[in-house]
Amino acid sequence: MEYMLFICTDPDGEDAAPGDLTIEQWGADLDARGAWKHGDRLRPVEAATTVRRRGDKVVLTDGPFAETREQIAGYDVIEAADLDEAVAIAAAHPMARVGRVEVRPVWPLDAGD
Repeated sequence: MEYMLFICTDPDGEDAAPGDLTIEQWGADLDARGAWKHGDRLRPVEAATTVRRRGDKVVLTDGPFAETREQIAGYDVIEAADLDEAVAIAAAHPMARVGRVEVRPVWPLDAGD
């Protein structure tokens, strides 16, 4: 099953600890196991554009929709057998200590409920 990992900043996060994986090591491990599908960094929220359509009008707003100190800094799509494995993969991500990693199962459009 595919899971999306939203890699988030967190002002209350800790500094990296000795022995923590680097992002390169984390990615190489997942890639070697065939669990990493794709992912990347995202530009800062200042580069975001929020799009809304109201009636026939398209409304654009600079920045993110939500006002928050945290921001989504990147994403990874992984393959895992179940939520427990996805959580273990997310817990090993370097940003799990210095930020946050939100784990969500991908819900394919043709999958129904």
